Amino acid sequence: MSSRRPAPLPPSWLPLPDAPAFPADGYAPLADAIGRLMGTTNDVLLVQGEAMVALEAAASSLGRPGVRALNVVTSLYGRWFGGWLRRAGAEVTDLAGAAPGHPATAGAVARALEAGHYDLVALVHAESATGILNPLAEIVSLAKAHGALVVVDAVASLGGHPVEVDALGIDIAVMGPQKALGGQAGTSAIAISPVAWDRISAPGEAPSILSLADLRTLWLEPGRGALPGTPSALEFHGLAQTLARVEAEGMAAIRARHARAAAAARTGARALTGAEWVAPGQASNLVTAAALPEGLSAAELLTHVTGDALTAGVGPAGERLVRLNHTGPRARLETVLGDLATLGAALAAAGHPVSTGAALSAAEAAWREAETA
Repeated sequence: MSSRRPAPLPPSWLPLPDAPAFPADGYAPLADAIGRLMGTTNDVLLVQGEAMVALEAAASSLGRPGVRALNVVTSLYGRWFGGWLRRAGAEVTDLAGAAPGHPATAGAVARALEAGHYDLVALVHAESATGILNPLAEIVSLAKAHGALVVVDAVASLGGHPVEVDALGIDIAVMGPQKALGGQAGTSAIAISPVAWDRISAPGEAPSILSLADLRTLWLEPGRGALPGTPSALEFHGLAQTLARVEAEGMAAIRARHARAAAAARTGARALTGAEWVAPGQASNLVTAAALPEGLSAAELLTHVTGDALTAGVGPAGERLVRLNHTGPRARLETVLGDLATLGAALAAAGHPVSTGAALSAAEAAWREAETA
């Protein structure tokens, strides 16, 4: 037996303290709190994993041979959702946005639904990839008029925009606490309507984290006690604290804070670049896309930026814009002004002189105006 001792750990490493067990009777109140945030009395399932797990579970549970899906694709997240549906056996028609990096239009959705029968319509509400917002209410109304289930990725939008599941008639909505709600990414949740339950595949031979029917059988039906498997107590304690903070601030106040940050960021970015990526009604309140001057790419601009205040867009249009992140705790005036100052300095360094001071003043005025609206 070797007597060699293990190498000492780096002095910067500190172990997390042991988290106390999360009580079995604490899960149902978390689900109920999430239901209130989403405006629904539908069943809410807790998922032990970040929101991509919940989204894949929804697609895997709905997709099967014979199911036809209209999948709105305005970023890679929509493309992935369509891929999961196809892997489960569904026939999927992808519907792109009006242009790369832009929202889908209600008119395009209406034409697609008129052209063929679909069992479900899926879309991402707010896209962090390019800072755009899809027309949720209009698309849901169209889908319901054609008898289709509606699946909504509300991970980014919940807390930044109204997401009223029951009022709109959304059948499946997926949320995560890590965006506007300001929490961590280790848990997620899915709200499921009674109609959607009738369309979900039956439990398999062995339990699966990707089977909503299994979660129903193992957690909902026995009375919402202990979650199946071995949940991470630390993750659920974190979720409980996030929901407590959200309740203390109030969803209306959180949405208003994001709306003010977005108004300031859009106004300042437009003053700096002379253009808007999309009109305000098509823009997310969580991320602002700043359209870059002709001939200047995101990669070139970002060579003049240190840190992560600005990032390139994601997807086909990504090189034509940079993103200002005002999500969750970043939805503050001082954060927006700091990011705009960074953008102004980078534009000047890239050979596009701008009046940063005037842009910051305009942004602050927009915040104040939105504050009193």
